[in-house]
Amino acid sequence: MEIFKCQAILIIVLLLYVESVKSEIPLAPALYVFGDSIFDSGNNNLLPTLAKADFKPYGSNFNGGRATGRFTNGKTVADFIAEFLGLPFSPPYVRLRRGSIKLTGLNYASGSCGILPYTGNFLGKCLHFSEQVDLFQRTVKRELPRQFDDPEELSSYLSRSIFLISTGSNDYVNNYLQPNLYGTSKDYTPESFAKLLINVLSQQFQRLYELGARKVIVFEIGPIGCIPSFTKKLSHNERCAETYNDLAVMFNNQLSDMLKNFTSTLPGSTFILGHAHWLGYDAIINPFTYGLMDPSSPCCVTWGNGTSACIPELVPCRDADKHYFWDGYHLTETVYRVIATKCFNDTSVCIPNNIKELVEG
Repeated sequence: MEIFKCQAILIIVLLLYVESVKSEIPLAPALYVFGDSIFDSGNNNLLPTLAKADFKPYGSNFNGGRATGRFTNGKTVADFIAEFLGLPFSPPYVRLRRGSIKLTGLNYASGSCGILPYTGNFLGKCLHFSEQVDLFQRTVKRELPRQFDDPEELSSYLSRSIFLISTGSNDYVNNYLQPNLYGTSKDYTPESFAKLLINVLSQQFQRLYELGARKVIVFEIGPIGCIPSFTKKLSHNERCAETYNDLAVMFNNQLSDMLKNFTSTLPGSTFILGHAHWLGYDAIINPFTYGLMDPSSPCCVTWGNGTSACIPELVPCRDADKHYFWDGYHLTETVYRVIATKCFNDTSVCIPNNIKELVEG
């Protein structure tokens, strides 16, 4: 009888061990991140630009209150998705030393930049989207081959990795809607400008595919007409400047069509739409549904009376988890958590598949 008890205990211990090992295995080999300040985790720290977040109160709720260059109080959507995948945070590419490539992914995102090369350049140097793809190409062609025995192994690794992208909002916020700095609003109608952005983006997505990307999530432009940078400056009858939101929706509709086309025409690829515009808008209009108390004012004290970046070293609000906006442009960790969680677990945000389904496919 004692022998059977010992055997049963041994089996239970072995099963628990197997489950613990399984839980430590990442759902994907790597997470590669591209985009703007929504995803930037520190690349702009080392670039000659005014668009930086390497000072407090940025990072107030990140790993003991450390300012890393993230344009929020804590984690970004990319950080949460990395955690859900069982991966470490994708480190900023610009900060890596030569030869110290990370096989679990990299972050190429750069604050203030966009799809067009000249977007945001009035703030200084940033990495626009095609430059980020250039850096990824260097990673694939020069750096990753040193880590793999043969090209097929590298191709398999890339095809199973997750590619996360959020770009385009600055092409409106820091370009089209800045007529004193750029002439794009005079040269392009809203429809033709959205088409221009989609055409440029399409070329870069094609490059990513040719470089080995197969599982790609692309987030829509959020409700830019609701950010304090605009709402506190413009006269409008509703909670948001809806004409600005209409510009984002116009772009998002074309983005959706493009991603569907890529999935149907590029063999072995899955391009997922991060349908976050409606979620972001709903959280502003119905904040209590999401546990939020303030959907309109920044948590930190900003320049320009709530319309710009945080003023260095000033103490932010005590209840950041109840705020939608962290500064005049960016969201709090709380909102990013909601977006990432829904994208990972259900198909109300990431469509037609959530990330959990994507990694299993």
